[in-house]
Amino acid sequence: MEGEDREIASQKVEQGRFGTSSNFNQENSLSPLPPRLMRLGALPWFECWAGQLRAEKKSKHTIRAYTVAARDFSTTSLPGEETITWEQAQNLPVRVYHGRVNPSMGRIDAWLNSLGELRPATINARIAAVSHLLKWLGYAVPEWVQRPARRRPLPRPLGRSEVLKVRSAALRMEDPLAHPIVTTMLDTGLRISELCNLDIDDVDHEDLSALVIGGKGEKDRTVLFTKKTTEAIAAWDPIRAMRLKLAGSEDSERALFLSSRGNRINPRSIQKLIDRLADEAEIPRARLSPHTLRHTFATGLLERGADLVTIQRLLGHASIATTRVYLEISDQTLREIYHRAQRLPELEEFEIDSEVENELESEYLILPATAISNE
Repeated sequence: MEGEDREIASQKVEQGRFGTSSNFNQENSLSPLPPRLMRLGALPWFECWAGQLRAEKKSKHTIRAYTVAARDFSTTSLPGEETITWEQAQNLPVRVYHGRVNPSMGRIDAWLNSLGELRPATINARIAAVSHLLKWLGYAVPEWVQRPARRRPLPRPLGRSEVLKVRSAALRMEDPLAHPIVTTMLDTGLRISELCNLDIDDVDHEDLSALVIGGKGEKDRTVLFTKKTTEAIAAWDPIRAMRLKLAGSEDSERALFLSSRGNRINPRSIQKLIDRLADEAEIPRARLSPHTLRHTFATGLLERGADLVTIQRLLGHASIATTRVYLEISDQTLREIYHRAQRLPELEEFEIDSEVENELESEYLILPATAISNE
C-alpha cells in the first residue's frame, strides 16, 4: 500500500511541474510520515488538514485565517526552486507535502523572513496557523520560531456618564434590537460571537443567568444577568415572535436575537448597530465598540471589589494571567485590592452592577473571503 501511495504521489508531482525539488523533499524527509497519516498519503493535504480543523470545531473565521497563512507558507519558494501557485500547492498529496515543508529544509525560515512588514498581532496569528499545520504533519515546531512580543492595545473603559448616555441612546433608537442587545452586553460581558450564538433556550429568567455553549476555545460557561437584562429580553420577545415567521432555518428559529429578515444576528450587524448607537449617544465611533463594553464591564467589577477569579470566570478567560493583562492590573493595584479585601468584615453576596458591564468584539481575526483567493 505504501509503495502504491508513493507511485501516485510521484505522478501528481510530475503533473504539477515541480518534480525535482518535490521529489528531493519527499525522499530526503528527515521525519517519516506519521502512521496516522499513512492511509492519507496519496490524498490532497489541504483537504485533509481542513477536515482536521473542522473536526476541532474551529470557527469559519479561524479556518479562513489559517488558510491564508498556509497558502503563503506553502507557496514560498527556496533558492533554485520553481515557483508554484496556491492551486498547485493545495493539491499536493500528503506524502509529498510532508517532505516539502520539512522545517529542516529552510522553507519555514524563508517564509518567516517574508513576514517582517506585518503587525506583531498578524505575525503571531500566522505562526500559530503554520505551527498547527506542522504539528498535524508530525513535525515539532523549531525552537528558533519565536513569536514577536506585543502588547494588545486595550480600549479605555467608559465612564459612568458615558454608560448612562449609551443606555439612554439605546432606548431612543428605532432599531428594536438596540435596547436588548446593549443591555445584554452591559450586563454580561459576553463576547460578540457568544452573543450572536445565544439561543432562546439558553436563558434562564428565574435564575438570572444564561448558559454560553461553545464559547472561545469551545468552553461552556454560565454568565449572570441582572433584572434589567431579563426585562429588556422580555420586551424584545413580541418583536422576536413576529420576526420568527420569516426564519428560514432551524438555527434561526433557536436564536435569541433575530435580524429584520428573520436570520440570526451576526458580528458585523452588531458592529453597525454600535456605530449608530455611538452617533445617537454623541460619542465618537472610535470610542465605542463591543470590546469597549466588555472592557468596561470587567473594569467596573474590579473597581467594586470583585476578585480576579470571579472576573476571570465571568469573562471566560482560560488563564487568570490573561485577566490581569486584560485589566492592565499593576502590582500596586493588586496590593490595594488585597488590603481592601482584608478590611472587609464578611464577604456579602456580590451583585453585578449593570451600569458598568460591557461586551466584546469577536476575538477571531475576520478576514474577507477574497483574502484566500488565488493570486
